Amino acid sequence: MGKMLKQQKRGKGSPRYLTPKMRYKVTLQYRNYDDVEKAGVLKAQVLDFVDDPARGALLLKVKYDNGEENHLLAPEGVCIGDTLEQGAQASVSTGNVLPLYRMPDGAFICNLELTPGDGGKLVRAPGSYAVLVSKEGPKAYVKLPSKKVITLSSDNRAQVGVVCGGGRKERPMLKAGVQYYKMKAQNRLWPVPRGVHQSVYNHPHGGKQHHEGKPTTVSRGAPPGSKVGHIAARSTGRKKSKKASKESGE
Repeated sequence: MGKMLKQQKRGKGSPRYLTPKMRYKVTLQYRNYDDVEKAGVLKAQVLDFVDDPARGALLLKVKYDNGEENHLLAPEGVCIGDTLEQGAQASVSTGNVLPLYRMPDGAFICNLELTPGDGGKLVRAPGSYAVLVSKEGPKAYVKLPSKKVITLSSDNRAQVGVVCGGGRKERPMLKAGVQYYKMKAQNRLWPVPRGVHQSVYNHPHGGKQHHEGKPTTVSRGAPPGSKVGHIAARSTGRKKSKKASKESGE
């Protein structure tokens, strides 16, 4: 009996492939959207940067005027000791959190809420940003990094600026061990060998290095996992020359 694929094992939820939530430091969410934010503004001082293995971008540890402490996404250009604002009356400057109806058209935003008060769901990857295209009454049109324009409530909160850490993947790996420990932080196996290099009982594509006289064609109605290679091919291999075919016919 063959073995399950790695993606099948990971989807099943065995402990070996579970995401290591015990190593994560912060649940990144905005504070509750209360009357203080709806009517005025809260000022917060940046205390420190937090490197959370749950995400590629850095986080900001902030302390509000009322004594609360929270974490925000770190946009480009914010330093330790800066003062940020959060609320409907906050100014439109880098790092501040305010609803969409208070932002000008064309503003770069990140950590965008999908529904009012959910704490931020969209545009949180390193180096990413969305663009506020326009506002029409209770609706706001936002262009995501995928160039798709979506319609959201203008009461949704967002953070002004571009997420820090852009170009992180452009840095060369240099050593295989570096990539190994990057993947280990997320409980992911690396390196992942190709299916054709594995044995038959490990992968559907395995056992194809030495065909041993078996045909390599795949039927038209094969399932997606095995529908690779010579699909419904009439013939495979080298074509016989006319001279050889005549001699074989004689």
